[in-house]
Amino acid sequence: MLNDMTTALITGANKGIGYETARQLAARGITVLIGARDADLGRTAADKLKAEGADAIFVQLDVTDEQSIARAADWIGTEYGVLDILVNNAAIGGFVDGDNNPSSTTLATLRRVYETNVFGVVAVTNAVLPLLRRAAAARIVNVSSEVGSIAMMTDPDSPMWPMAAIPYPSAKTALNMITAMYAKEFWDAPIKVNAANPGYTATDFNGNAGFRTPAQGAEPSVHLATLPADGPSGQLWGYHMGGDVEYGPLPW
Repeated sequence: MLNDMTTALITGANKGIGYETARQLAARGITVLIGARDADLGRTAADKLKAEGADAIFVQLDVTDEQSIARAADWIGTEYGVLDILVNNAAIGGFVDGDNNPSSTTLATLRRVYETNVFGVVAVTNAVLPLLRRAAAARIVNVSSEVGSIAMMTDPDSPMWPMAAIPYPSAKTALNMITAMYAKEFWDAPIKVNAANPGYTATDFNGNAGFRTPAQGAEPSVHLATLPADGPSGQLWGYHMGGDVEYGPLPW
């Protein structure tokens, strides 16, 4: 799918999985746009990648701010005229209300998580869609999680079973459906839309408690961002915890 100049926008790319996704895409010769809310952190990340030989450019982007999104989309359109890859990576944690059970959940927490993890994805995707449509073969990757899989979360034998909180898992479930709906819209177009499961990755997001490295966590996103023409669309794809294979489709 890659052309002579392929451009990728990664949201939340100044650290963690987003940064590693940018680094791995840049290693394939792709121009990476480092979307970050904090300008200092975003520029530092872009400069670090440049020092490694990457074609990396910082783009100020707050996925909860429509004006910020519009400015970023306009800038990309002016500078490049097209966008080949969008990786919706930016997300926030689930936060804890009370005992972390559904009955303790507050609407304030739900709204805060959904604003970034759900609404932000739709806002950014729709803003850059005109640029993605201009690409010969565009790829949209929504960074999801196995905790968003209803099948896995409701299986008593699944490692997901003990989790009870609503905000983060339900936001990822919503993101999975969003992924499926966009995939349906572009089913007959050269735009593939998939959700990536990085697995339990050690980042600032979880206090570095995960057992996978950020580089490993980025691998599913990079794979889906560079799918060939006969690759899948409308899948939750990525790391299989305790599975027979390391990577593959996961149940919705």
